[in-house]
Amino acid sequence: MSPTDVLTIFSGALTTLLLSVAGIALGLPLGLGLALLRWARVPLANPAVAVYVSLLRATPLVTLVLLLFFALPSAGISMGPVTAGLLALTLNTAAFNCEVWRAALLDLPKDQIEAAQSVGMGRVLRFRRIVLPQIARTALPGLINEMSLLVKLTPVLAVVGVVDITRAAVRIGAQTYEPLPPLLVALAIYIPIVFALVSLQRWLEGRLVRREAAA
Repeated sequence: MSPTDVLTIFSGALTTLLLSVAGIALGLPLGLGLALLRWARVPLANPAVAVYVSLLRATPLVTLVLLLFFALPSAGISMGPVTAGLLALTLNTAAFNCEVWRAALLDLPKDQIEAAQSVGMGRVLRFRRIVLPQIARTALPGLINEMSLLVKLTPVLAVVGVVDITRAAVRIGAQTYEPLPPLLVALAIYIPIVFALVSLQRWLEGRLVRREAAA
């Protein structure tokens, strides 16, 4: 492999990281918002969110990407491959994150919320002080797992021309007729990313435990 090939793979790795970070940054709060709508049993929103989550979880990501990129232009909505890929990742991970957050919300002791209401805590303060810290700790392992899956799902975006780390490695292998070296380089980049997410989970869990102990 030439230095240019290595730079190409690292360029693909940067695309993977940017799409993954953006998808996580958008999908986490969106998933939490959807979970709160279901948890609060808002009359019209609750069934709509349930349908959305069921459909998105049942739809393969590759199908969603193709639908956004090729079908939406017929409705007058055009977007580039990166935008379509990011939107697909966000919608997909938000649906899965919603169920992780909702499970944590259902596990939350109701007596704590009732106690907060009895001392006059408003909804926003109650959510910030009582609900969010506890559901964050419960949901953390599932959310980190979903983040790892999101990173590993980015090669799917190659179907619309997004050159991520895997796509870059495959292209180089096809050009040099030596597919193994670029794929090994790609693997060597993927592994630290996933390990970094696992380390982040452990650090956040430790921080939450220390915060609860201090409280």
